[in-house]
Amino acid sequence: MLFNVEINGRKITAKRDETILTLLSRSGIHVPTLCFMSGFVPTGACRMCVVEIEGLNDLVPACSHPVEEWMKIHTHSQRVISARRTLVELLLANHPDDCLYCDKSGLCELQKLADELNVTERKFRCKKRSVLIDRNCPSIERNPGKCILCGRCIRVCDEIIGVSAIDFIGRGSKSSIGTYMNKGLNEQTCVKCGQCIMVCPTDALKERSSYQKVTDALNDSNLHCVIQFSPTVPFSVAEEFGLKSGKDILNLFKTAIIGMGFKQVFDTSFGADVTIINVSSEFISRWKKKEKLPLFTSCCPSWMKYAEEFFPDLIENCASSKSPQLIMGSLIKSDYGPRRSIPAKKIFSVSVMPCTAKKYEAEKNRSIENDLTGIDAVLTTRELIRLIKLFGINFNSFEQEPIETYFGIQSSAGRLFGTSGGSLEGIIRTVYFSITGQEFPGYKIMEMRGFKGRKEVKIKIGKNNFGFAAVSGLANAKILLDEIRNGREDLQLVEIMACPNGCINGGGQRYGNDEKIIKNRMKSLYDADEEDMIRAAHKNPLLADHYNQSNGHTTKEKSI
Repeated sequence: MLFNVEINGRKITAKRDETILTLLSRSGIHVPTLCFMSGFVPTGACRMCVVEIEGLNDLVPACSHPVEEWMKIHTHSQRVISARRTLVELLLANHPDDCLYCDKSGLCELQKLADELNVTERKFRCKKRSVLIDRNCPSIERNPGKCILCGRCIRVCDEIIGVSAIDFIGRGSKSSIGTYMNKGLNEQTCVKCGQCIMVCPTDALKERSSYQKVTDALNDSNLHCVIQFSPTVPFSVAEEFGLKSGKDILNLFKTAIIGMGFKQVFDTSFGADVTIINVSSEFISRWKKKEKLPLFTSCCPSWMKYAEEFFPDLIENCASSKSPQLIMGSLIKSDYGPRRSIPAKKIFSVSVMPCTAKKYEAEKNRSIENDLTGIDAVLTTRELIRLIKLFGINFNSFEQEPIETYFGIQSSAGRLFGTSGGSLEGIIRTVYFSITGQEFPGYKIMEMRGFKGRKEVKIKIGKNNFGFAAVSGLANAKILLDEIRNGREDLQLVEIMACPNGCINGGGQRYGNDEKIIKNRMKSLYDADEEDMIRAAHKNPLLADHYNQSNGHTTKEKSI
């Protein structure tokens, strides 16, 4: 039902049961928010979005208050602006004065609100809180002194990731966001995904930085610095610097990396091709033996941590293959190094990932295996962008150059690992070929594409029907895992990613992701898949021998 309301003296058509904020946004009228997040049930907790309604004594929060026919709404009256300004002044009263060197400076929502509301001085003064910065987690650093209690991180951790590693603790003026018994994130159920970082309006949450460690290594003449990158990273860097995300971006990206002082650049998509072949072989073996199915992919470290914490009985169902990052890290020091006569201890191996959990994965792997086969530092996409700016790289001032690399051939199936359903799509292509001896028709699996948090498809391969599922967001995964625990048997292979929509929306990506940006990243990966000559991991000529050994097939390709 439609009806008219008056907003700032103008008639606007409203819909029954929509909130005032929804109506304002649809009408192009901006009001500030802090606690509000699109897609979540509004709480009205921060009161930053308050508006004045004629006939009501109190200001009301626009995010949670439904619009009604009789309303005459004022969004920027003197009373409203004064209330919002006071809220910001109170938040700043106990906030650190380190904006000049804060990592979030220029992107901080509190800073932007202060500027928008013309808050130019500290009007309220109080004793600064004495807080300890939580640096025990290898992936995430937590600074309670910069927290403004908006609650976004709590809601994402609870409703999207489903682990509830953080919550409100204390009461009244002593309220804070913390962990159980204040023991730090590393001793909680935290899965290191970093989605809390992506929604934090200030710098209270950020990645545990390897930035200085990498810059020191680049300036050490005794080290041979090399770098690998996730397939989503070049497209995110292109966004930052206003570049067109076409097929030329990869060479341009590699040229820039070499210009920073790295001796070699590796595409982690090659490691993804190895993962596809390994998982495909393991899946076919399990399927023939009818044991430990469904098989779960194991390339997302946050999902593996979640399984250890909440579904230990399903650990044996997870693929035994290492993740693409770890495979590339091992190949760099055990294969690339010897071929170049470079001792492994001289190689400083850096990985750039759109995921904070990859820092945890690399550290965990180093503690289990010999340090000489591990990754020395993991950078998020954000950290790499800072590094590019530090070295003064101007993408518009130089032309791309052909970069000769080891493991320089990758399939587009490996690049699809960046989006939810992508790794499963790549695995299915190779499983289909291994069973039938023919390529998967058209390569595309449309049921595995798109924005749904849970996608399923049934595919006939040879004489048998197989059930496949891809889930993103661990809260969605829990629903499916409970179904499997309760006896569901029609699924044989399941991909799980912790972050909604996969790595394209990972916790280490650029700030400010919205649906349009995520769609563009997804489209870039699928466009690259369409344009590639090699669209299946088993067709990678560098992996022909590995594929034959894993699957007992013969192919026309020869190993290089």
